[in-house]
Amino acid sequence: MQSHTVSPVEKLPSEVVRCAWAKGDLSLRYHDEEWGAPAHDDRTLFEFLILEGAQAGLSWSTILNKRENYRKAFVGFDPRRVARYDRRKIQQLLRDPGIVRNRLKIASAVQNAKAFLRLQEELGSFDRYIWQFTGGTPRINAWRSPKQVPARTTESDAMSKDLKHRGFKFVGSTICYAFMQAVGMVNDHVVDCFRYKDLSG
Repeated sequence: MQSHTVSPVEKLPSEVVRCAWAKGDLSLRYHDEEWGAPAHDDRTLFEFLILEGAQAGLSWSTILNKRENYRKAFVGFDPRRVARYDRRKIQQLLRDPGIVRNRLKIASAVQNAKAFLRLQEELGSFDRYIWQFTGGTPRINAWRSPKQVPARTTESDAMSKDLKHRGFKFVGSTICYAFMQAVGMVNDHVVDCFRYKDLSG
């Protein structure tokens, strides 16, 4: 996904080498603590599903800056509560400057919450479902150049197709691949980045 495409690494005065897209306090913290770390908590997975859909067409930094507002607007990304949002609530959210005020994206978050709950009921957890697309373990890549990092893969294509079949919205293959990067289904830190080694063990 464009927002998460890894740029050439950036060497900081402390000699810590990071992926160069990590600039600014929020982005640095996100890069160092979350991006690419395997996530298995269903609510965390739901959060990233919603945030990645909201990000479509925008920069990831925009979403990071609005993340706390999203947590308030979507009650800590509780899918059961979000699934109950009605037309009046959607209208209220469209007036909230703290989130991306796009009717289709907000409505899709509600739709995705309902689909998410159906999957949990069917399989016990969303985690069990979503990690099947990488065989249950992270795919460790070894990119030396940002030009090598794909925007989509056969796995994200399969995920996108199946999610759409199950009623999810804003889950195109590029969005799905960014989700996979975010929740650690793939390690797309460049090999010189200090997090690459941390997450490859």
